[in-house]
Amino acid sequence: MKAVVYENPFDVEVRDVDDPRIEHPNDVIVRVTSSAICGSDLHMYEGRTAAEAGIVFGHENLGIIEEVGSGVTSLEVGDRVVMPFNVACGFCKNCLAGNTGFCLTVNPGFAGGAYGYVAMGPYMGGQAERLRVPFADFNCLKLPPGEEFETDFVLLADIFPTGYHGCELAEVSPGESVAVFGAGPVGLMAAYSALLRGASKVFVVDRVPERLAKAAEIGAIPIDFTQSDPAEQIKAQTRGEGTDKGVDAVGYQAHSHHDADHEEPAVVLNTLVETVRPTGMLGVPGLYVPSDPGGPDEHAKHGQLLLSIGKMFEKGQRMGTGQCNVKRYNRQLRDMIISGRAKPSFVVSHELPLDQAPQAYEKFDQRIEGYTKVILHPGHGLAA
Repeated sequence: MKAVVYENPFDVEVRDVDDPRIEHPNDVIVRVTSSAICGSDLHMYEGRTAAEAGIVFGHENLGIIEEVGSGVTSLEVGDRVVMPFNVACGFCKNCLAGNTGFCLTVNPGFAGGAYGYVAMGPYMGGQAERLRVPFADFNCLKLPPGEEFETDFVLLADIFPTGYHGCELAEVSPGESVAVFGAGPVGLMAAYSALLRGASKVFVVDRVPERLAKAAEIGAIPIDFTQSDPAEQIKAQTRGEGTDKGVDAVGYQAHSHHDADHEEPAVVLNTLVETVRPTGMLGVPGLYVPSDPGGPDEHAKHGQLLLSIGKMFEKGQRMGTGQCNVKRYNRQLRDMIISGRAKPSFVVSHELPLDQAPQAYEKFDQRIEGYTKVILHPGHGLAA
């Protein structure tokens, strides 16, 4: 089958790889109809992880079941399904507690597994024509048949639940004000989720005009951090108090507010401490890693960042961190899409056939030509 394969930093190719097969009675094989490129994929694409040549990318996957293992009980050939990026067993201590992003079974020695991602287990990614899904009864979310809501539903694999998770970590409640740092796909989903949860005022901080324009389209207040200190801009619009809650949707590749070409890994965390009012809550779904080969200094290369913990303590703030437990949210968010209450596909800028993945990665990584979120459609019929 055709698949997107990592070769070297800034180099992915579409080439033939072995077809997946049933390896366990609880597996299914899915014919992939949509697979999104994620900002997290760019960390590997840029050589900022320990990813080695040959890994097949793709952890945001939707498709039609083609083959079912003998132990699968709730799924049939022909079912349309979307899979959380988390590969999870459903029966370990963490899964039973709803913390499926930290499954203790699927990736021995590590809490958590994922498709097509470095250090997250032996699971091939879905930027390919087919995908093996383990523990399929638990990991597959059934969707209505057909092609309706295709670009909305594929976002249930990661960014819509992850944005919502950022708001959950920050405990965003109706009527509150929220500052979201990062207007990439996850940041936009966090802002959108804050509005869905009833936030009265949502600020979105970024420097890319197209992204800030998207934030304004959904009713958020865009803040360009290149114009002046974003915390001061937000305080000026909140009577000097700051926001009730804050969400970091940027992570460790954050850029300095004073020099947009210079990375400053802790700048978003520290600016959120300044932005959020005393006793406020910070949610951090943005990715931080224990090892970053491209870190700007030796501490950053080992995931050690200088956080303003004294100021955070003084303000009595709390922080929630960690990757999203997608299954905790995806069923409800699916039903919001079906009912017309949510349409997350507003973030999608491009839908392309699989063979255009190399060009899509290059343009998405450079944030050019309006590339905000890319959906790849293996096969025919849905590419546009």
